[in-house]
Amino acid sequence: RLALPCLRPLGVYGQHWRTRLRGVEGGVGGVMASSMVRATVRAVSKRKIQGTRAALPLTPSAVNKIKQLLKDKPDHVGVKVGVRTRGCNGLSYTLEYTKSKGNSDEEVVQDGVRVFIEKKAQLTLLGTEMDYIENKLSSEFVFNNPNIKGTCGCGESFNI
Repeated sequence: RLALPCLRPLGVYGQHWRTRLRGVEGGVGGVMASSMVRATVRAVSKRKIQGTRAALPLTPSAVNKIKQLLKDKPDHVGVKVGVRTRGCNGLSYTLEYTKSKGNSDEEVVQDGVRVFIEKKAQLTLLGTEMDYIENKLSSEFVFNNPNIKGTCGCGESFNI
């Protein structure tokens, strides 16, 4: 079972806010192995927020990765994006599997993938696009957010 507890920041690199998503995957004979998915939030300068049909547009690579993560999870219907108050700059995103839609969750359905956005996170994600990038050194979800005003020097949080 792969658990998606939260996104944890790794550090700040210019306008990049890097986060790490930690999970645990079940192994043979009950032995648990650790796995990681990385995520990044990018502050996009001088971009106006434009209305879109989806509250959080997903790139094809993000859709494919979420499908892959949920493939062996028939009891989970999608992933939920949230935001928590933590760190010295204010906010940090969370991402986890979900079995149902919460009463106040915004639902994004794109290409057969369901992403739920907690009420508290809805305003922080306006104009944001969710992407998934994979290269030889890392793989990560990237939230391209034009509304980020700053990130903490220690990389623990961001503000809008």
